[in-house]
Amino acid sequence: MAAARELFTERGYQGVPADEIVRAAGVTRGALYHHYSDKQGLFRAVFEQLEAEIMTEVESATKDAPNLPGGLLSALQAFLDSCERADIRRICLMDAPAVLGWTTWREIEAEHGLGLVTTLIERAVAEGLLKPVPVPVLAQLVVSAVSEAALMITNADNPAQARSDAEQVLALWLLGLLAD
Repeated sequence: MAAARELFTERGYQGVPADEIVRAAGVTRGALYHHYSDKQGLFRAVFEQLEAEIMTEVESATKDAPNLPGGLLSALQAFLDSCERADIRRICLMDAPAVLGWTTWREIEAEHGLGLVTTLIERAVAEGLLKPVPVPVLAQLVVSAVSEAALMITNADNPAQARSDAEQVLALWLLGLLAD
């Protein structure tokens, strides 16, 4: 997985033949197919590993914040920070939707991020920070909006400006949900 991750980051999924991955990893092609159904299966495993890393970083940011509102903003910033990494940008944001298909890509993203977002929103509603809302719906919309922001930033001509704009809009949107 480490060899594939490095190669996928450098040249993308399409730019790396399976034979090159096994050579870089120092294993046989049979070993690759013993652990993964094919190159796409290996890519999916790398993608899921990266998604887990992102969620660890985001969860850590929320725990380090002094309060829940700060934790929500820290979570957003941590997610967008992680999306600036070359491996996340290339594998998770550029290649994964095409390689795995949009539906599978979104399902895996939700599998890793939706639980944390749901927990944070439930806590915010319980503490009276957010207006009472259907939490599962809001959680899915937040995951979708933040993922879309990451895609916009990744594909922007000026990523720094796109990130600033996305953070501003997302923060204003979430502020609109605050309880009076």
